[in-house]
Amino acid sequence: MLSSNSFLLIIVLLLLSILIEPLVHKIRMPISIVLVLIGFIGSEISISLFGVDTGIRWDNFKIIISYIILPVLIFQAAIDINFKLLFKNLVPILIMALPLMILSTFVTATGLYQGINHAAGFPLIAALITGALLSATDPASVISLLKRDNAPERLRILLQGESLFNDATAIVLFSILISLATQSQETTSWVMMLVRFIEVFFGGLLVGIFIGFIATIAIKYLGNNQSTAMVSIFSAYSSFILSEDVFHFSGVIAVLSCGITLGSLLQEYFSEKSFISQLWLLLAKMAESIIFLLAGITITLSMFVDQWLAILIGIVAVIFSRVVIIFGTFPFLSLMPGIQSISLKQQTILVWGGVRGTVTLALALSLPLTLDYWYTIQSIAYGVVIFTLVFQTLTLPILLRKQD
Repeated sequence: MLSSNSFLLIIVLLLLSILIEPLVHKIRMPISIVLVLIGFIGSEISISLFGVDTGIRWDNFKIIISYIILPVLIFQAAIDINFKLLFKNLVPILIMALPLMILSTFVTATGLYQGINHAAGFPLIAALITGALLSATDPASVISLLKRDNAPERLRILLQGESLFNDATAIVLFSILISLATQSQETTSWVMMLVRFIEVFFGGLLVGIFIGFIATIAIKYLGNNQSTAMVSIFSAYSSFILSEDVFHFSGVIAVLSCGITLGSLLQEYFSEKSFISQLWLLLAKMAESIIFLLAGITITLSMFVDQWLAILIGIVAVIFSRVVIIFGTFPFLSLMPGIQSISLKQQTILVWGGVRGTVTLALALSLPLTLDYWYTIQSIAYGVVIFTLVFQTLTLPILLRKQD
C-alpha cells in the first residue's frame, strides 16, 4: 500500500503545480512537461536531502491506474465531446481509431523489433506491447493550440475523436498482450487473441450502453445537481467494475460507451450536461496531473543514458507509423461516398498532432515487473511522451502558420 509519505509528496507536488500553473501558461510551456519535472525534482529532493523513501512501487500502480485514473480520463473525454460533430465525422474517426490504430501498433512494433534487434532481451511480444501503448494519442495540448489559432473545427474533432476511441482500443489490446506475455506457456494463438479482443470489446460496449441508459433515466428522475454528480460517478465506475470483474469484458470500453450514451442523451434532452462536464473536467485534470507527477517521480536519468538508442528508435518508429497511417490511407478514405475530403494540409496537422501523453504513461506505469523487458518498454514510453509533448507541441504553431 502507498505510505503516508507517498500521499504527502503527491499532495505537496499537486499544490506546487497549481501555484505555478499561471506562470506556465504565460510562457506557453506545456503544463504536462512541468509536472514531470516537478515530480522528478520533488522525488530527488525527498530522497537526497531528507532521506525519505516515496514508497511508490509498481504494485501500487495497478489498482490506482486501472480502477481509479483510467475510468476518469476515458469518461471525461467521452462525455465532453461535441456529439453532433462526432457523429458527422464518425466514419473517418472510427477508421483512424480502430483498424488504423491496430495497423499503427504493428508498424511501430515492427520498427522497434527490427531496430533494437535483440530477440532474447526484447522479443516480439515486447515490441507489440510497446506498439500498443504508444498508439494511444493525447491531443489535449494540441486541441488548445488549434482553438487558439482558429484552426478548422473539423480538424479538432478528428484529433479529439480519434483519441477518444483509440485510447480505449489501445488499452484493450495492451491488456490482452500483457495477459499473453505473462502466461507461463504461450498456448494462446493469434486467432484466439483476435476472438478475445472482439469479445471483450463488444461485451464492454453493450454493458456501457446499458448503464448509460439507466443513468440517464435516474438523472432525469432525480433532477438536481448533487444527484447528477453522484449518478455520473456511479455510472462510470459501476460500468467499469461490472464489465471488468463480473463479465470479464473490457472495463475501459464500457466506460467509453457509457460516457458517450449518457453525454449524448443529456446534450439532446436535458440541461444538466454543463454541470457534469465541469465536474468531470476537474476530476480529469487531477487524474492527468497525478499521472504526470508519478511519471516524474519514477523517472531516472539512467533511463536516458542506458536506453537512449531504444528511445530514439521508438521516436522514429512512432513518427513513421503516424506518417504511414495518415498519408497512406487518407487519400483513399476521401474517395469514399459521403465522407468529406481531408486536405493534405490537414493531414499534415493530423500527423504532427498525434502526440502521446497520459494514457501512454499510465500503461507504462502499470507494466508488471515480472516481465524482463519492462524497464526498456517504460523507458521508450517516457522518451516518446517527452519528445512528442515538447518538440511536436511546441513546433505545431509554426506548422499551423504555414498552413494559412
